[in-house]
Amino acid sequence: MLIPFIVLGVVLIALLVNSIKILKEYERGVIFTLGRYTGVKGPGLILVLPVIQAMSRVDLRTIVLDVPKQDVISRDNVSVKVNAVVYFRVVDPAKAIIQVANPFEATSQLAQTTLRSVLGQHELDEMLSQREKLNADVQRILDDSTDIWGIKVSHVEIKHVDLDESMIRAMAQQAEAERSRRAKVIHADGERQAAAALVEAAKALGADPRAIQLRYLQTLSGLSSSGTQTIIFPLPMDLITPLLQTKSGSSG
Repeated sequence: MLIPFIVLGVVLIALLVNSIKILKEYERGVIFTLGRYTGVKGPGLILVLPVIQAMSRVDLRTIVLDVPKQDVISRDNVSVKVNAVVYFRVVDPAKAIIQVANPFEATSQLAQTTLRSVLGQHELDEMLSQREKLNADVQRILDDSTDIWGIKVSHVEIKHVDLDESMIRAMAQQAEAERSRRAKVIHADGERQAAAALVEAAKALGADPRAIQLRYLQTLSGLSSSGTQTIIFPLPMDLITPLLQTKSGSSG
């Protein structure tokens, strides 16, 4: 007579033990009673009625999703391979269980298609120089799309933009041509400034003939200290002209 009671007691104890669930601080339990959603429980110790109720655990920690390399054709028809990292977490456990079968896989697939779509609207130079803006655009679109799943996309980081060898060589040649152009522009600008300075100096010297004489004497002084064997002394016309006039007057 005691055996049925013992069996019943063992069954009841087993059911009680099976109904006790312990959820960690970063976990929540989505409860379904007879198949219907009845709430979210946790963290800590909770009771789930066997047979009648079922529980799905949801992790609320931030998930780091590595988006594999995607083939992207930029707006200027350059083929590149781009990969990225997406940081997201579940903020609504009920939606993450009810609205989508596999929230992590769904987010991964959506991230891949969004990455190709957003980058395909930009030129290669923008992909390389405006990465922060592209990160923000992808993050915003992903966050809006995953809101219905109870998922918050907090950050997106484009890791690498890989080019083929021919494109790398073409970009190197373009950079070299740009450096050469800048050097020529700087040289031309220097020549223009030097010419302007010479014009100003000539105007200043021409304002007073004595200034030209002093400049002439300074040049002779510099030549005498150079240590050269042969020195040619140029004679300004304003020195020769009075002599010629004097000679012409005496002969007359």
